[in-house]
Amino acid sequence: MPELMYREALNQALAEEMERDANVFLIGEEVGRYNGAFKVSQGLLDKFGSARIIDAPISELGFTGLSVGAAAVGLRPVVEMMTWNFAILAMDQIVNNAAKLRHMSGGQLRCPIVFRGPGGAGGRLSSQHSQSLEANYAHFPGLKVIAPATPADAKGMLKSAIRDENPVIMFEGERLYALKGEVPEGEHIVPLGVADVKREGTDVTLITWSRMYYFCMEAAEALAKEGISVEVLDLRTLRPLDEEAILKSVRKTNRAVICEEGWALAGIGASVVDLIQSQAFDELDAPVVRVTGLDVNMSYAANLENATQPDAPKIIAAIKKVLYREGA
Repeated sequence: MPELMYREALNQALAEEMERDANVFLIGEEVGRYNGAFKVSQGLLDKFGSARIIDAPISELGFTGLSVGAAAVGLRPVVEMMTWNFAILAMDQIVNNAAKLRHMSGGQLRCPIVFRGPGGAGGRLSSQHSQSLEANYAHFPGLKVIAPATPADAKGMLKSAIRDENPVIMFEGERLYALKGEVPEGEHIVPLGVADVKREGTDVTLITWSRMYYFCMEAAEALAKEGISVEVLDLRTLRPLDEEAILKSVRKTNRAVICEEGWALAGIGASVVDLIQSQAFDELDAPVVRVTGLDVNMSYAANLENATQPDAPKIIAAIKKVLYREGA
């Protein structure tokens, strides 16, 4: 299989879906002439023209509302947020209109729309540009929330999101855009709502998504040298959760560690813990442990930024804790 950067995989997905369906269009700040802040839309303006690759003004609330209206009358907008931190300004349109149109119209209206863009720490961008906001959107019925880690999953899930009849929130790890990975050629679809066991194991289940997946794989590989077998489960979709996959893996290993970049309070991991301890409590050999970002605002300094985020050593320590091998 060819190797593509994460941004290239997203670009392929957008181009393929726009060729397949004339109702698909891309709108956002600098998506056209500048080819996107992270070059995800590279070359799309030349290919599809300014009627379908739309450079929007710096008004997230405005172009988000415009796109929700477009979706309600039959188009399929893909709304690029330059960063999910800026999307806070558009949250009213996303959660009070896009998420509720179908319900409040008694099914007469639908809202096939994708909101996508970078989330998480971007590398020395300080507090206002480094937040992991998945839990904010996963809280609302009517939205689907996805956070693919690999280029293959990014392409396949974006294609599925564009074809979905519901609003989909897509978080792309800001530090993942230049990462390379194998991507299948031809039609590649990854269904929403399906987690993926990226590494088989028997001693503990390590649950994660987005950029934290790579730290989890690093930790699993290091622990394998010590004879500890870690199963890595990539959730990929955060709403709806693949509850069956989570419970199946935990019942297999009898232990669980959850790693997320965001803060601990009211995080996605808290819901996963609730699921495990309410439906698989008797099969646990240890309490579930979470590895999260520290409960502080992100600093600009590189050493402080790294200190606030999960990494392989912190994940290894958590796994040894559930195995009662602390200090080993």
